[in-house]
Amino acid sequence: MNQDDQRGENERPRSGETEPPSTGEGRNRRGEEPGGGILMGRPFGVPVYVAPSWFLVAALITWVFGDQIERVLPELGAARYLVSLFFAIAFYASVLVHELAHTIAALRFKLPVRRIQLQFFGGVSEIEKESETPGREFVLAFVGPLLSLVLAGIFYLTLYAVEPGTVPGVLLAGLMISNLIVAIFNLLPGLPLDGGRMLRAVVWKITGKPMAGTVAAAWVGRALAVAVLIGLPLLTRTGALGNSTEDISGMDTVTDALLAAILAAIIWTGAGNSLRMARLREHLPELRARALTRRAIPVEPTTPLSEALRRANEAGARALVVVDGQGGPTALVRESAIAGVPQHRRPWVAVSTLAQDLTDGMRVPAELAGQPLLDHLRTSPATEYLVVEETGEIYGVLSTNDVERAFVKAMARPSA
Repeated sequence: MNQDDQRGENERPRSGETEPPSTGEGRNRRGEEPGGGILMGRPFGVPVYVAPSWFLVAALITWVFGDQIERVLPELGAARYLVSLFFAIAFYASVLVHELAHTIAALRFKLPVRRIQLQFFGGVSEIEKESETPGREFVLAFVGPLLSLVLAGIFYLTLYAVEPGTVPGVLLAGLMISNLIVAIFNLLPGLPLDGGRMLRAVVWKITGKPMAGTVAAAWVGRALAVAVLIGLPLLTRTGALGNSTEDISGMDTVTDALLAAILAAIIWTGAGNSLRMARLREHLPELRARALTRRAIPVEPTTPLSEALRRANEAGARALVVVDGQGGPTALVRESAIAGVPQHRRPWVAVSTLAQDLTDGMRVPAELAGQPLLDHLRTSPATEYLVVEETGEIYGVLSTNDVERAFVKAMARPSA
């Protein structure tokens, strides 16, 4: 329903975005993302998942909207819940259109989209890279609410073609209002909402600093979270939203307060994550393959592990590369495999039995840094990589553990 950071600021609605590289061991055989939910399809090549939390919200919408239908069409009886369930599905289809607008814009700007997920409070479009310009950032954020406004307008015009007080009339009116609410809510100028992304783009354009835009939009987002927490229950209690105050019960008050608390928590958390990811992105250029690489020594496949480790200690190295008769690298000795061999067994274990054969993706140019380095590691998941010079000469071994520790240090370092 909204968008946030690059899986962080480009993720919608949470921030979510650049993350330490994964070894890929958590994915299933089909390559689906863990925790993604049920795969519904791949429009434009982007997987769309329905999270388990969606079913809870669909049930809630069915119950609440069913009670609303009963006031207008009491003759439907229990069938009103079937109509209400159809509304819930149609509403989330509208949310999917909102997210597809973000996705199409991102693909148009050559920004990779990891997935779309329909979940508890709307949708999330996980865009894995940041927009290159504030203008593109603004467009990327605005297209979602714009499509929701267009849908609201279409449903409004369609109302004139049906009889009022009928099932189609109730459904169209509900979809018009819900899409209008989605558009207005997402245009609020605070992260992680689309309006926050638009505010970020404006401040970025004025100051020339993406970080300044993120800080401004994130703090506005936190202010919005407080306003929602306090203001939404008050507006409902006073009838400022056009509702009748006569029928408000104690349970209604508790429900409104709980809804406000959940919305406020989502907005507050998303704003904080946007700040976190922006700070990480600011330090991203400091992540350099050459600086993080461990010194390595070449060893023949039949070398006993104890002898290889003795040579490494003498050379001040922390990694072993298996080479062929011509000195060409063929495999890496895994650190976890070494740790699993007891001391008394090491003289009898050849390094080749602990090695992982090299693939093209496991060769990392020594000059890679920042986002290109992370993209390379994410594309070819492994625990260790061979770092090579442009000439093909072995520079050392890069461990994902070292990259993840560098992430933690970057996150702890204050922003400039």
